[in-house]
Amino acid sequence: MRVTELPKHWESSKQDEERPHHYDLQLPMEDAARIAALSELYPDRSEADILNDMIAAALDDLANETPLKSKLESVKKS
Repeated sequence: MRVTELPKHWESSKQDEERPHHYDLQLPMEDAARIAALSELYPDRSEADILNDMIAAALDDLANETPLKSKLESVKKS
């Protein structure tokens, strides 16, 4: 999924996904405010959901658009 496709994704029904890894992020205030605003625009999505989807979309873009494609695909298969 591309980052620009996320709003359409967030408007659709939310599907629960298993997320076994936990990360602690420290965001600049402006970015945190943007995430909060997105979660207000899409009330079915928590700030964590928004961040997870944005990171997944960015990783998909990297995997499809850069020389890292083969490296990231091999990691995904493991």
